[in-house]
Amino acid sequence: MDADIVVVGGGTTGPFAAISAARLGKKVVLIERFGSLGGNLTLGLNTKPSGALVGGLPLEVWDLARSVGGAGADYMALTKTGGVKIASPCDPETMKILMTRLCVDSGVQILFETFVSGPVVEDGAIKGVIVECKAGRQFIRSKVVIDCSADADIAAQANVPFVMGAGDSDVTMQPVSMYYTMTKVDIKKLAAWARTSNDIPARAIPENEADLDYGLWLTGFNNMLRSFSEEEGVKLQRDNITLKTADGLMYVNATRVLGIDIFSPVEFTAAIVECYRQIEATARFLRERVPGFENARIGQVAPVLGVRETRHVLGEYVLTGPDTIDGTYFEDSIAADVSALDIHDPKGGDVDFQGLPPYEIPYRSLVPMGVEQLLVAGRCIAADHAAHARSRNMPACMATGQAAGVAAAVAIDDGVNVRAADVSKVQNILRSLGMPLHGSDVKN
Repeated sequence: MDADIVVVGGGTTGPFAAISAARLGKKVVLIERFGSLGGNLTLGLNTKPSGALVGGLPLEVWDLARSVGGAGADYMALTKTGGVKIASPCDPETMKILMTRLCVDSGVQILFETFVSGPVVEDGAIKGVIVECKAGRQFIRSKVVIDCSADADIAAQANVPFVMGAGDSDVTMQPVSMYYTMTKVDIKKLAAWARTSNDIPARAIPENEADLDYGLWLTGFNNMLRSFSEEEGVKLQRDNITLKTADGLMYVNATRVLGIDIFSPVEFTAAIVECYRQIEATARFLRERVPGFENARIGQVAPVLGVRETRHVLGEYVLTGPDTIDGTYFEDSIAADVSALDIHDPKGGDVDFQGLPPYEIPYRSLVPMGVEQLLVAGRCIAADHAAHARSRNMPACMATGQAAGVAAAVAIDDGVNVRAADVSKVQNILRSLGMPLHGSDVKN
């Protein structure tokens, strides 16, 4: 198979790259190892961007979901440090269908249940990828490859330099987790109790009961969890629990496993087993200690492990923590992002979740060193461990995916390498899509 652009990974990033490039007339192949799109957003049951969607294709997709009842309105979550504007969760099953439809309608060739085993590099440039599927081993030739694998799998195999996590000798990385859902929760009773609880420091509780289906978000339970652990002799690795509703179903983020090398099959498997143990324990805690959960049962456990951090490629520019906090201005910015600062302490402390002003992501952070005709998008872009606390979140992943797709199309049209893509042309297209590029462009 020949393509203009191959997009590796159909998670929260890849579909945005694929659709954006295909809408610009390019022949795009999107390769996904599972049988549906969305990754951690859908399969992983995460459902919610940790921040608002401010424009472009990401906002288009969310507005489409809202139009069919698959997402709610944005809401303001109150935290210990102030408010964080958040796009409402989506219904993951609806989102799987919508993202697939948008890809197909744009002309993207999706290859489900297909695994990319490696890139083909000739004369310092990627010429395509090798895939494995039920048909065996095959080669897909392309002019550009966009690595949306989340773990920079293609970049690493193409000998792009990278660091793991914080790049220190201890390999400091944010921990892994696994979402699950609970059925038969009395959400009205839970909301009424949470309004008066002193153990829920971060919350969004709609006044209108009709908004509870997509608008309830609670983070806390620290003191209650501590008492439960001590009294029942249950060992947990996380200090708090986050609950949120999507289409009236309760989604639970309550697990954590520290220090996992996800590239070790043995450690990866052990993390899943440990998450199962914690899911049983926290579901019991909710049933026994939290009003509204008296009759609740585990509904679904995510079939994939939620991985927050692994490789960060080294690109033409490495986005830094101060860049994302101070709002550094970049001439080549391809997105202004308002994702929350969301740090799960690698050493096991509480979660640091807070809203900050917009920051900018430069195109250079999507362009890896060491190989030509490759772009990276999603949480593996060139960003340090501190910047990753914002750039790993879904709004940023969607935005960098969109920008990579546009940049690849522009470079092909101009007959240049993606490293030399005319960023002003890329920016003009992104602006035409309604994507703010600089912090000052973001509307309050």
